Amino acid sequence: MLAFMIRRLLQSILVMFVVALIAFLLFRFVGDPVNQMVGIETSVEEREALRERLGLNDPVLTQFVRFIAGAAQFEFGISYQFKRPVAQMISERFPATLELSIMSAIFALLVGIPMGVYTGLKRDAWLSKIFLTVSLVGISLPTFLIGILLIFLFAVQLQVLPSFGRGEVVKLGFWSTGLLTTSGLKALILPSITLGLFQMTLIMRLVRSEMLEVMRTDFIKFARARGLSRRAINFGHALKNTMIPVLTITGLQLGTVIAFAIITETVFSWPGMGLLFLQAVQNVDIPIMAAYLMLIGFLFVLINLIVDLLYVMVDPRIRVDSKQAL
Repeated sequence: MLAFMIRRLLQSILVMFVVALIAFLLFRFVGDPVNQMVGIETSVEEREALRERLGLNDPVLTQFVRFIAGAAQFEFGISYQFKRPVAQMISERFPATLELSIMSAIFALLVGIPMGVYTGLKRDAWLSKIFLTVSLVGISLPTFLIGILLIFLFAVQLQVLPSFGRGEVVKLGFWSTGLLTTSGLKALILPSITLGLFQMTLIMRLVRSEMLEVMRTDFIKFARARGLSRRAINFGHALKNTMIPVLTITGLQLGTVIAFAIITETVFSWPGMGLLFLQAVQNVDIPIMAAYLMLIGFLFVLINLIVDLLYVMVDPRIRVDSKQAL
């Protein structure tokens, strides 16, 4: 296990180095940040002085080393647009995005897995056909349209849920959460469903296909021959053997949800990192864009590492194979 973790950590460091290189090179060609920071009446001498102060005239290698050193300390400089430390701005926005992403993932798991098990065990039931129809809608409709439809139904017509914002939040040290207030919980419902609907349908279809495959295997037939109860067969044997692909998809989708929550945060005016990144792109705010890409890369690496460790806990065969490989 220790050797496995060391290998994964070394691979993670290499991946983060590549992400840093991509972030550094990519954002050097999105525009001149000096043009976004000064007016048209600024002289050429003042522009060059500002460029020198920002270090934009230094050699590329020097800038990259400075960027890596700052990123390792979670220092990404000052925002060109807001004139504030980027790390401070991200720390203010990160709780909102992470809270939204985790709640949407929980919604996808709690709804998707039972629906997948039910449709896998009872393929011809009328409720299974309804679940499959809902999943088809969830996959087909774009995220922004789902959000607009939910706003129209629950915020405009029924007027039971808010259509924008995060509601009232509570400060717990450096962390802010809306899970401890009524308005915060209400504000979280619609964006969580919007963001998690696609993941829910994906998990449901994956669990369904895996259940259909597992229920035809010999060890399930042997379990039935032993006289085990239907509950023990379905959940103790069949469902457990579907968890490896579900863990993979859930882990990757959680990283994807965090990275691509931009649309949902824009539709619901959710004060998270996605909305901040969108504003940074519009104003060529390179420090924010680079910090966002680095943070998303780190979260993907961390989630994949956790998923790899969960593999060993869920499936003992992976633990045996890793020991034999060593």
